[in-house]
Amino acid sequence: MKKMLAAVLHDFNDLRLEEVPVPEPQAPDDVVVKIKACGFCQTDYKAIKGIRKNVTFPCIVGHEPSGIVAAAGSAVRNFKEGDAVIVQPTGYCGYCPNCRVGKHHYCEHAFTTGGDGPKDVWDGSFAEYTRTRECSLFLKPPSVSFEAAALTEPLSGAWKGVILYSETRVGDNVVVIGVGSIGLLCMMVAHAAGAGRLIAIDSSAYAREQALRLGATHVIDPREGNVRDKVYAIMPDGPDVIVEAAGPVAAVNLMLELRRRGTRWNIFGITTHETIELDAGLEHFMEARMDASFGTNPLAMQNAIRLMERGVIDPAQTISHRFPLERILDAVQVMGQPKRNKVIIEP
Repeated sequence: MKKMLAAVLHDFNDLRLEEVPVPEPQAPDDVVVKIKACGFCQTDYKAIKGIRKNVTFPCIVGHEPSGIVAAAGSAVRNFKEGDAVIVQPTGYCGYCPNCRVGKHHYCEHAFTTGGDGPKDVWDGSFAEYTRTRECSLFLKPPSVSFEAAALTEPLSGAWKGVILYSETRVGDNVVVIGVGSIGLLCMMVAHAAGAGRLIAIDSSAYAREQALRLGATHVIDPREGNVRDKVYAIMPDGPDVIVEAAGPVAAVNLMLELRRRGTRWNIFGITTHETIELDAGLEHFMEARMDASFGTNPLAMQNAIRLMERGVIDPAQTISHRFPLERILDAVQVMGQPKRNKVIIEP
């Protein structure tokens, strides 16, 4: 039996590099992909550190991969061995009512490779190979690097939240709260969509510097002065769109403070169960529209690939660190540090 190197999570804070069997197709539509690059998502870090509890051990996390088809089941028709591919971390049935209306990320029979969400969790991509299904694969354009391709899923999530749901338009005033790696992608999407004024709010000087480099017109340190006053000094009419990409509930509360009538606000970054208070009467008269966005679907993935292929957005610009799989523990340490953006694992 062929073996491969993988980072196996045996318990919270117990990540081990081990030799494990190379996966093989188990169903006719299964595909095995040799991993070339895999993004290190904050949800992977939360699973490793025990911040996210819905984890079954042992497991292999990592759900933002690109690679090359190594083996395919007998029913696979659209991909062949040697194809360079992008892997959507979730798979879907295509037949349930949610899939039929294009909400594949709501699929009643979904699975995920190394990620969060569905109950059916397959081993992920902090490994030399991973198994998925044909429905989760997209051909990688030759002009897109494997590193950039590995960031298709987070870029697609940013597109889905900022464009599809919050409907950012040319000239909109946009505020992004929290500009870590996913916040930067949300900001880059808003910039590409033609945001007029684009404010990045983050307590990290490093994050604010990166935001200015990647398209923000203004940055604000939330620890200095009244944030609402600062935002409205830049945007006298107030924000058209606010995206919370930070995670803590304090960021959601700040978003509430920054709204004006008609603001479209998106709860994007918070994934823990926290409570906020809303004045129902005020909400009625404000007509501020709340959206949220989690996960991705084929529509969003295809649009993210189009953004990369056409040179509109290069998500690789958000990469700050690269590690071989053998140094996965060093990557975990970096994930806990403030001066980093996207971390890439390269088996």
